[in-house]
Amino acid sequence: MNRPRVLDLYCCQGGAAKGYADAGFEVLGVDIAPQPRYPYAFVQADAIGFVREHGAEFDFIHASPPCQLDSDCQRIQSNTHPDLIGPTRAALEDTGRPWVIENVRGALPKLRTPVLLCGAMLGLATYRHRYFETGGGFHVAQPRHLRHTVPQAKMGRPVPPGHYGQFIGNFSGVSLARKVMNVAWMNRDGIRECIPPAYTEWIATAFLASRQEVAA
Repeated sequence: MNRPRVLDLYCCQGGAAKGYADAGFEVLGVDIAPQPRYPYAFVQADAIGFVREHGAEFDFIHASPPCQLDSDCQRIQSNTHPDLIGPTRAALEDTGRPWVIENVRGALPKLRTPVLLCGAMLGLATYRHRYFETGGGFHVAQPRHLRHTVPQAKMGRPVPPGHYGQFIGNFSGVSLARKVMNVAWMNRDGIRECIPPAYTEWIATAFLASRQEVAA
C-alpha cells in the first residue's frame, strides 16, 4: 500500500518530520535554508511558494512558521523577524488539503482555536508547550492537560536530578535533550527550535483515524 504523504514546511532539522514518519507517512521537508541534518527527502525552497505550487499533491501539510517573532527569548534580545503565520494559513487554505500550523505560546493571538500539546501529556521529561491550529477539514479535540508537578530546570542551566529540562536558548546538556525528545541526529541549534516527534506522531495518528472514519 502507498503511504500517505506529508509536506513538512519550515522543516529545520526534522523534529516534526520524525513524528509523521513514525506514524507511517512519507515525508518531504521544505526550508529556505540548507538542512543537512534533515533525515528525510528535502527541497530547499521558499515554503509559501512551494506549497502554492505543490501543496495539493500531498495528503496532509504541516507548517511551523518561524517562531522567533513570538518567542520570549527573542523579545528579550529585541531581534526582528517576519510574521509568516497569516500568509502561511492563506496558502494552506488554497490547497484544499488538511493541514496544521504549529507555533509557540506567544503566537496564540494569531492562531485560531489551537490545541495545546505538552511533553508531559506524551510521556516526555519536558513540558515544551506547542500550539496546533488545524484546518482543511481536519480537527482534533484538546487532550487533558495535567497540572505540572515536576519542577523545570531554569533556562540555560543544567538539568538537576528530578527536574524536567527546558532545552531552549543556549542550553546545556545536548545529549540529554536528544534522549528526552528522541532527536538523536540534532545539534543544539535544531533542538532549541524543534517539535518533539511525539507531538506530530500524535497529530498524525489523529489524522489517520479521522480519515478512516470518513472512509467507513
